[in-house]
Amino acid sequence: MASESETEIDQSIEVHEKKKKDKLKKKKRKLENGNEVTTNNKKKAKKQKLEQENEEEEIVNDDGDLSSTSIDANRDDKIETTGEYIPSGGNLTSVSFESLADRGVSDLTLKALSEMKLTTMTEIQAKSILPLLEGRDLLASAKTGSGKTLAFLIPIVELMYKLRFMPRNGTGAIIISPTRELAMQTYSVLKELLAYHHHTYGLIMGGTGRQDEVKKLTKGVNIIVATPGRLLDHLQNTKDFMYKNLQCLIIDEADRILDIGFEEEMKQIIRLLPKRRQTMLFSATQTRRIEDLAKISLKKEPLYVGVDDATDQATVEGLEQGYVVVPQDKRFLLLFTFLKKNQKKKMMVFFSSCMAVKYYNELLNYIDIPVLSIHGKQKQAKRTHTFFEFCNAETGILLCTDVAARGLDIPAVDWIIQFDPPDDPKEYIHRVGRTARAGAHGHALLILTPQELGFLLYLKQARVTLSEFEFAWNKIADIQPQLEKLIEKNYFLHLSAKEAYKAYVRAYASHSMKNVYDVEKLDLVKVAYSFGFRVPPVVDLGVYSSKKGTKSKSGFVRPKQERKEYIHRVGRTARAGAHGHALLILTPQELGFLLYLKQARVTLSEFEFAWNKIADIQPQLEKLIEKNYFLHLSAKEAYKAYVRAYASHSMKNVYDVEKLDLVKVAYSFGFRVPPVVDLGVYSSKKGTKSKSGFVRPKQERKVKIFKNLSNEKSKKKFTR
Repeated sequence: MASESETEIDQSIEVHEKKKKDKLKKKKRKLENGNEVTTNNKKKAKKQKLEQENEEEEIVNDDGDLSSTSIDANRDDKIETTGEYIPSGGNLTSVSFESLADRGVSDLTLKALSEMKLTTMTEIQAKSILPLLEGRDLLASAKTGSGKTLAFLIPIVELMYKLRFMPRNGTGAIIISPTRELAMQTYSVLKELLAYHHHTYGLIMGGTGRQDEVKKLTKGVNIIVATPGRLLDHLQNTKDFMYKNLQCLIIDEADRILDIGFEEEMKQIIRLLPKRRQTMLFSATQTRRIEDLAKISLKKEPLYVGVDDATDQATVEGLEQGYVVVPQDKRFLLLFTFLKKNQKKKMMVFFSSCMAVKYYNELLNYIDIPVLSIHGKQKQAKRTHTFFEFCNAETGILLCTDVAARGLDIPAVDWIIQFDPPDDPKEYIHRVGRTARAGAHGHALLILTPQELGFLLYLKQARVTLSEFEFAWNKIADIQPQLEKLIEKNYFLHLSAKEAYKAYVRAYASHSMKNVYDVEKLDLVKVAYSFGFRVPPVVDLGVYSSKKGTKSKSGFVRPKQERKEYIHRVGRTARAGAHGHALLILTPQELGFLLYLKQARVTLSEFEFAWNKIADIQPQLEKLIEKNYFLHLSAKEAYKAYVRAYASHSMKNVYDVEKLDLVKVAYSFGFRVPPVVDLGVYSSKKGTKSKSGFVRPKQERKVKIFKNLSNEKSKKKFTR
C-alpha cells in the first residue's frame, strides 16, 4: 500500500501544473449538480433573478405593509438548501406535531411542519414548546443535536401570528446565534416555517453589507436572526431600528457565545432591549457564567428544562467514538492514509488553527485528495458557499476549525476526525455532535500523541467514554520523503506550511490544560515532520512564554532568544556533511550580541573587507528611489518595518532604537531624508522625547519638520 501511495503522489505532483492549465482553458463553469451553464445562460439567469427580487420588493399587504420577505433577498438565492428539513438528533417521543393543533397552534404553522416532513417531536421540543406557548421564560440544557431550534422557532412564530405583527410594528423577536454559520442555518429553518405566514424576517451578521441591513430594518423586520457583534452595532447606531415592541429574546448556544468572547456585548444588548419580554436561553452546558447571564436576561421565574441530566453519556446514542495513539511525526501519514481510503465517505476534520486548515487544504488538493475548508479568516461569502456545498454533497471531506463545531446541522456525516486535540471535553462534545444526528449512526476519531493520553481522564469525568481504535501501522502510506521534497520545492506550500506549523505550536502553548498539553515537552523536530519540514522553523511564543522567560527545553524561540535564532538561520548551510559559510553583518553598536553568542557556545571570527573596493552606488540608488514611484513606496515601507522591528527587539541593551542614526539607516534604503515612522506601542515612557528624532505618538513638531523636508523633494514628479 505504501509503494502505491508513493507512486500516486508522485504522479499527482507531476500532472498538477497540467491540470491547472486545462482548468484555465475551460470556458464553461460546472455547477454542483453536474450541469453546465454558458455565459449567455448565466446572464439570463442573473436577469431573471433581479426581476424576481424586484417583484418581491414591490409586494405589499392591503394595509400598506411588506409581505413575508427576507432581509436579504440576494442571500436567499445564493444559499442552496436540501429539499426537506432534516431534523436534529435527540430522543424522539410519542408526541406528534399534529397534537399542537389542540393547543391553538395555527394551521399555517402546522402546514409548514408537514411540508418539512416532521411528524414526531424530540424530547426537548415536547418539554419546551407548550410552556413557551404560554409565555414562560425558559432555561434549557440539552445535548448538541437535540432539536432545540424548532423548540424555540415554533413558539415565536405563533407569538408573532397571534399578535398580528406587521412591519410597521418593528421587531418582535430576536434570535442571537454565536456564529454566522449557525445564524444562517437557523434563518433557513425559520424561512421554511414561515412559508405560509406574512411576517418579515431577516438575517443580520458580520461579513455582509451593513447598509442593506439598515434599509431593511428601517422598513421593519418582525423576526431577526443575528450574531452578537452586528446586532449590538445596529442597536447602538441604526436610528430607525424599531425594537421597542420586542416581545421575545432567544439566546441560542449561550455557552458558545460566552466562550468566544461576547460576554460584554451580551450584557450591553440585554441592557438596551425592552425589559418586558419573554426570554429563552438554550445551552449545551451549564456553567457559572451561564447562570450569571441567566440572572440578567431571565426576568420572570424561569422554567428549567434539562433533557440530558439523567443520562450516563454526554454524547448521543448511535455514535461510535474512539481514539488512536500515534507518534507526533506520524500524524499526517495516518490522516493521509485514512482520508485516501475513505474518500467515498462524508467526513469532517478539525484543526486548532485557521493556518493549519489553509495549509492542509492546499496540500491535500495538490496531491489529488479533494477537500473543502471553512475557517474564521475566510470571507463570509466563501464560508457560506462552502458550507452549503458540503451540506448538499453526499460524500466529501471538510477541513475546519471550531467555527463549524457548534449547532450546525450537516446531513449524513459519517466521520468526525479530530486531528488537533480540542481545548476541553466540552469542545470535544460539540465537535462530535456533527455526526450521528436525527437518530442516525456515526463515527468519531480522536488522534492523540502518547503525552496527551491524560485528556481521556477529563473526557471520562465529562461522561464520555472512548474505545481505542487499532490501525495496521505496516499499511500506513510512507509518503514522508515525497512530502518533504514537495514542501522544499514549492514556494507557496512552503510558506503555508511554515505558518501552519507556527500556529500549531502557539495553539498548543495556549491550551488551558497545561498538565496534558505541555508545550515544553513537545518534540518540535517530530512536529515539524508532520508539516513536511526536516528542520523545525523558528517560532516566537511571545505571550505564551514561561515565567523564566528565556529557557526552553525544546528549543523553540521565546523573547530574548535571538542567539537560538542565529543557530537556526545558519543551519540552512553545511548540511549533510558539506561545507558552507555564514556571515553576520553588525553595526558598531550591535557588537554586544557576540557576547550572547559566546554564551550559547557559538564563536565567530571577524571577516575583513577591502573598503576601498566597495562599490559606491549610493548616488545612483538615491536617484532610482527618487524617480521610480513603486520602488519608492516599497523602500519606504521596508524602512519603516526595519525601524519598528529594531524597536521591538527584546535585547534593549544591544538593539537600542534610541541610538539609531536614522539618517544613515535611511541611506541604506536609498533615501536622503528619513521617512516618518510612528513607533506606536514601541514608544518610550517619556512619550514625546526621542534622541534620534524619529516620530513617536504626539510628536507633531517633528512630523512637521519631516513633512517640510519631504515636500521639497515631492515637487519633482515620479515617473511610473
